[in-house]
Amino acid sequence: MTADGETRAIAALEAAGVDYTVARHGRVASLAEAAAARGIAPAGIVKTIVVRRADDDYLFVLVPGDRTISWPKLRALLGVSRLSMPDAATAKAVTGYERGTITPFGALTAWPVIADERVPGHPASIGAGAHGVSATLDGTALTTTLNATIADVTDPEPPT
Repeated sequence: MTADGETRAIAALEAAGVDYTVARHGRVASLAEAAAARGIAPAGIVKTIVVRRADDDYLFVLVPGDRTISWPKLRALLGVSRLSMPDAATAKAVTGYERGTITPFGALTAWPVIADERVPGHPASIGAGAHGVSATLDGTALTTTLNATIADVTDPEPPT
């Protein structure tokens, strides 16, 4: 699925008419390694997280690399008392992408997108459908193109 995923993601970026650059760097083992390979600050790595609201009801959450989803903030924004992350097989089934490659661009369903308020206004590097492949674009263009809801939905990553 990786080649097909990359092809689908790049085609969707092209169709969106947004300026982007693709980086192919192979698999990485850490946020720092990904940031170095892509030539971007760690905060500019934007993770696409699939969140389940209910059966067959998902959304994408765009999270800066140095942050994590704040479940209380996200539940409050959505007005729900429960959210979950699907397992890897379900995430692939509903997006068409494996974990670590997921992007809203070219996903099997155009689920709603919520972007943390720190994504716009900075370069953003997102997955592009295959392991070790990313697309870097302006964060404001990213969120505008995806018609994302912008909100404070993250917290800093806890220290390791």
